[in-house]
Amino acid sequence: MRAVTSVLTAALLLGPAAVVGQQAAVPAAEVAAVVERFHSALKAGDSAAVLALLTPDAVILEAGGVETRDQYRSHHLPGDIAFAQATTSDPGAPTVTVRGDVAWVSSVGRTHGTYRGRDLDLTGAELMVLTRTADGWKIAAVHWSSRARAR
Repeated sequence: MRAVTSVLTAALLLGPAAVVGQQAAVPAAEVAAVVERFHSALKAGDSAAVLALLTPDAVILEAGGVETRDQYRSHHLPGDIAFAQATTSDPGAPTVTVRGDVAWVSSVGRTHGTYRGRDLDLTGAELMVLTRTADGWKIAAVHWSSRARAR
């Protein structure tokens, strides 16, 4: 009887912890999937899909500047699509952190190829901040930086 009680007690104690761990993994997987869809949409040249993943008040930091979602649509988005289509990227393993209705994803990866007649081999860092909305996770901020890879 004591063995059965110990097993039942352990199951009751471990069961909720396992469920909590699974629940925490679900938002992280959802967040990572949004970032992956964003990159896939850039590569596919689907600007509508890219913009649909951004919150209306999203900010994009790249090339030493900050753009609103609307500015990004008319300025850097076409170039980012062309760049994604002309190069090959290995985004590196993302680190996903979820805190309630806010999450951030960071990664360091490699991009190489030829763009506008220049051979490129870059190390790039990316940070995306996402918020949970009524329509699911959306990207509220993007920050990209890169440098030439050491040879």
